[in-house]
Amino acid sequence: MKTEKKNALDAVKNLEMSPNANRVLWAAAFVSAICGGLYGYDTGIISGALLLITKDFHLTAGQEEMVTSAILVGAVLGAMGISWLSEKFGRRISVMVVTAVFVVGALACGQAPDVTTLVVARVFLGLAVGGATQVVPTYISELAPAAKRGNLVTLFNVAIGVGIFLANLVGFAMRDAWGWRPMIMIAAGPAAFVFICMFFLPKSPRWTAENEGLKSAVEQLGRVRSSRKAIQREINEIHESVVGMEDDERGWKGLMLPWARPALVAALGIAFFTQAGGLEMMIYYTPTFLSDAGFGNSSALLTSLGVAMVYLIMTLLGCLFVDRIGRRRLVLIMGPGSVVSLLGLGLLFAMHPDKGSVGSWMIVVFLLLFMMFNSGGIQVVGWLLGAELFPLPMRAAATSVHAGVLWGADLLVTATALTLVQLISLGGTMWLYAGVNLASVIFVYFFVPETAGASLEEIEAALRRGDFVPTARNHRRILTEEEAAREEGPGGAETASAPG
Repeated sequence: MKTEKKNALDAVKNLEMSPNANRVLWAAAFVSAICGGLYGYDTGIISGALLLITKDFHLTAGQEEMVTSAILVGAVLGAMGISWLSEKFGRRISVMVVTAVFVVGALACGQAPDVTTLVVARVFLGLAVGGATQVVPTYISELAPAAKRGNLVTLFNVAIGVGIFLANLVGFAMRDAWGWRPMIMIAAGPAAFVFICMFFLPKSPRWTAENEGLKSAVEQLGRVRSSRKAIQREINEIHESVVGMEDDERGWKGLMLPWARPALVAALGIAFFTQAGGLEMMIYYTPTFLSDAGFGNSSALLTSLGVAMVYLIMTLLGCLFVDRIGRRRLVLIMGPGSVVSLLGLGLLFAMHPDKGSVGSWMIVVFLLLFMMFNSGGIQVVGWLLGAELFPLPMRAAATSVHAGVLWGADLLVTATALTLVQLISLGGTMWLYAGVNLASVIFVYFFVPETAGASLEEIEAALRRGDFVPTARNHRRILTEEEAAREEGPGGAETASAPG
């Protein structure tokens, strides 16, 4: 390994630096993040299409839930199954496979002759949705420098917002002119675009180092770094990570190791609360809920469009500021707002205000406030933390579990939302989700440390040292070993045990 490292560092010295490295980095992040837009569109389009599908196929409430949640069943399977492909053939190839499935799945859904075929096609489309949420954030995080990782990875969240907004815009403006079939099939075009573009984008340097050697990793880093010194530093970090790998740390076995458990708890907890807080339910069922509350179809769909616009704006702001504010702090700031908004929304639904009254429009206000706080907080960091918390040997398996929990929680919420409304009323359902959002804030306070500004290798080192805890010492970010030693000083152990 020493010889390999020396050869890699020699390659850095002889590397011809690209003047377009920063553009290539952003292009790779932007193009691959379009998969997030496909996810947002393919899941969000059901909001406007469901009313038309129900009319065409005469769906019952149970069948509506089945059609809506079928894509989530596929998403769970896709998220769990993509890890082998990602580890064996690389992140870039996996993104290409995912986009091919997007193309076929969108066309199959649009051509479905009956409800059974539609459900099966949406399960197949879900394989791409779930696979994308596992491999795309991982691909971007392994390409990105530490200082830009939050901005670049959360492009995926912004793309989700764009997809949801476009889905609601199409659902509102084109549902009568197009019908639901073209509304669904149009997503095949952007998927084909990403598939073609991926041929020309770099591989993940981390995956390349592990599977093709450090020298090949230098070539990939040279395409996305403008500083020779930065490449040398990353190669040294990657080498230390790769050379320290043990067989029992690779793949699924690594998830059972005690030192990796804090990352697993933090990531899976965040994954669950990201989806279980009710945001996806609002995106899918806002027209249905508002129609039940006395709003007309046009008003309900227009409000749904407003919901999507708020989601897009807040995820864009989150993308811009997540590296400055921090992952943990962002959730702790925004989370309480989600709780209060849902409590107010539940109270208004329970009061059954008259159509056109101040109370009925306050429903819209609280709904938009919930979207603002939730999408600007935990939604920004939910996908990001899963891509950055896990060490390289187990990253593919771990991010699959992370994405699987995300989609499992989404499936649980979506498949039970209408049933819950029937059992405990619409107001009671909002109060239940207020409790879930409160639990998410408490969980983040006690279990999720700050990772902003730390490289992937520094996060791994903190795990191995046992420093991956939300303490006063790392309330800002995971520290390098040298920084940690300096900050401890006399009485450092006491400082490290303080909550914060």
